[in-house]
Amino acid sequence: MSPWQAGLLLAFDLTLVLTLLGVAWQLLRGVNLFRSVVLFIAFGLLLSLAWVRLQAPDVALAEAAIGAGVTGALLLVALGRLRRMASGRHGGEGS
Repeated sequence: MSPWQAGLLLAFDLTLVLTLLGVAWQLLRGVNLFRSVVLFIAFGLLLSLAWVRLQAPDVALAEAAIGAGVTGALLLVALGRLRRMASGRHGGEGS
C-alpha cells in the first residue's frame, strides 16, 4: 500500500470516527423522538461500516441487520403507537 493510499484510509477512518461521535451526540441530546430514531438507525449503519473497516464483516452484518434494521423498525413502530396513544386514537391491546 502506498503512503498516499494509507493517508486516504487514515482520513476516511478519522472522518468516520468524528461522524459517529457527532451522530451519537445529536442522538442523545435530541428532543424530537422521530429524529432520534432516524439518527439511531444512521448510527447503526455507520457503526457497521466501522466494523467493516476493522475487518469484522460478521459483526458488521449483525450490526446492520439487528442494530439498525430490526431495532430501528421496532422503534419506529413503537413511536407510531406512542403518538396514536397520545392523540387518543388507540384501539386497545390487540391493535
